Amino acid sequence: MSIFIHRDSRVLVQGVTGKEGAFWAGRMKAMGTQVVFGCTPGKEGQEVDGIPVYHTVRRGLREYPADTAMLFVPPRFTKDAVFEALDAGITRICTIADGIPLHEAVQIRRAALSCGAMVVGGNTSGIISVGEAMLGTIPYWIERVYKKGHIGVMTRSGSLTNEVTAEIVRGGFGVTTLVGVGGDPVPGTRFAELLPLYEADPDTRAVVIIGELGGTMEEEVAEAMEAGTFTKPLVAFMGGRTAPEGKRMGHAGAIVTGGRGTVQGKTKALIKAGGKVARRPSEVGMLLRELLPAA
Repeated sequence: MSIFIHRDSRVLVQGVTGKEGAFWAGRMKAMGTQVVFGCTPGKEGQEVDGIPVYHTVRRGLREYPADTAMLFVPPRFTKDAVFEALDAGITRICTIADGIPLHEAVQIRRAALSCGAMVVGGNTSGIISVGEAMLGTIPYWIERVYKKGHIGVMTRSGSLTNEVTAEIVRGGFGVTTLVGVGGDPVPGTRFAELLPLYEADPDTRAVVIIGELGGTMEEEVAEAMEAGTFTKPLVAFMGGRTAPEGKRMGHAGAIVTGGRGTVQGKTKALIKAGGKVARRPSEVGMLLRELLPAA
């Protein structure tokens, strides 16, 4: 099985006629994703790689039922695009936009929660349920890195994701679903909010989180483990171990403030909750083997 997206997901692409939207919509189709239609205001009647284009989400839904939206929309238009999808009843949304205004990111998250929906991103490379479906900008050489298996992956870091996932495969494992939550200060969906989906998935035997300094998402995972709401084995690797306090490292959300968000503090919390923390990516597979010796 998988979480968030699967082979039966029916995906609409907002911003499908743009350069990035057109390219990656085609790539998503090539990976097996059911892309049923796209929309760009003023472009109805066109096709992109065989995908029909409509002015709005609602107009497309009249002809093609869909349950998931993938947004290739600039940051300044992302909030309106998300609200349009939510208003049409779409409950699974992914947006890659990097630099969504902070106050609008807060509004997006609040609106999604009020609708019982999940928005993944912005500032994410996407989501993949290996062998089933893909959303976002996962590279062409993914086949050399990803293998279908029983490990769920959640990540804040695009640059570390492929390296750590390659170590999961090198350790003899594969991936159910990988979700890039993004590196912005206010992600649409947080690690702890995805844990119940992995907990309920019978094919996911363990979870790997790829974190980094800044924010409290990793501590929230530790709290869920201590509360017993997540019971499966968990391994973490976090970037920014040697970053000085107050120094932003790449992502807008990767900054330690007020003494909170240090890699050391996150490591302590996860270990106390029963998780394993790798000091380097090459240890991830080894730690998984310790937790799942029969895998």
